Amino acid sequence: MKIFAISDLHLSNTVAKPMDIFGKSWENYIEKITADWQSKVSDEDVVLLPGDLSWAMRIDEVKEDFDFLASLKGRKVILRGNHDYWWNTISQVRSALPDGVFALQNDVLRIDRLLLCGTRGWVCPDGMSKLSDQDRKIYLREVQRLQLSIKAMNAVRRPDDVVIAMMHYPPFNARYEQSDFTVQFVQNDIRQVVYGHLHGKDCRAELHLKKFGIEFYLTSCDLVDNSLTFINEIN
Repeated sequence: MKIFAISDLHLSNTVAKPMDIFGKSWENYIEKITADWQSKVSDEDVVLLPGDLSWAMRIDEVKEDFDFLASLKGRKVILRGNHDYWWNTISQVRSALPDGVFALQNDVLRIDRLLLCGTRGWVCPDGMSKLSDQDRKIYLREVQRLQLSIKAMNAVRRPDDVVIAMMHYPPFNARYEQSDFTVQFVQNDIRQVVYGHLHGKDCRAELHLKKFGIEFYLTSCDLVDNSLTFINEIN
């Protein structure tokens, strides 16, 4: 079983918000993602989608985007991003998911020997400038949500399990400094983290970073040339 990741698809099968207005990297990007996905993934594989899946505003508007995911190979795991406005309660989301698509929120998901945990995240503190009161409130809430997810993961973790964490926001600031998120990863022996959120040709973030004994993968589709990033393989 291979594990891949790609984020920030910003699908708009129902809502008219084409991404090609943001530059050439977005031209025909869904067709490119589809071709790459179908060439790499088998039905036994897993594809992680850490946030900003759809521009839909309501759960009933996201059906066509879910149907698109369902048409692709493999088992798919979605996590909420800051633009997933359609994502209401987790029970509502899960009741709308087609077969083979799973949602992660404040809990753990097991697929064979793969355990997935994580949270959306938020802007991380930076020693050069303080977070606003509102940002700090959201940041601390997301830290607690990651704690809940990791606690659920540890409750079912077996010695031969492979654990991967998903976040939408980067789990550190622009200088890749330690945060309450990275501390939790280290303390709980989580060695691989996938995230997205960052965009644009001027983005200087590293796509694959090894720090704190952890491999971090930035998987925003426009930054990875609209192709899936290989994360791991479980035999």
